[in-house]
Amino acid sequence: MSVVSHLLNTTVEVWRAETVDDGGGGQSTTWQQISTQRARLSQPSARERQAADQSGAELTHIVYLTPGADVRRRDELRRDGLVLKVIAAFEPSEPGTYLRADCTARQPTS
Repeated sequence: MSVVSHLLNTTVEVWRAETVDDGGGGQSTTWQQISTQRARLSQPSARERQAADQSGAELTHIVYLTPGADVRRRDELRRDGLVLKVIAAFEPSEPGTYLRADCTARQPTS
């Protein structure tokens, strides 16, 4: 069990884009739900937002997940109408502690 498991106080759905051939020479992209993960959503600090701005990314939320969660860059984390696009996912310097996903809020298209 993860050291931070007791802090993961909500769940998020993990969605991933899947591109398939449409049979007519083109492609179509659909979103598929991959899993549901325990998580903790938090707002980034002013310093974290400034660092993201300097690297050309808008950071609106930080999501903490269990270590080893299958969450990747460009995935979407969804909860109660909130859609968060993952801009980066990484573990801290102490492996197996948690997975951190830096995200930006996105308006849902449907």
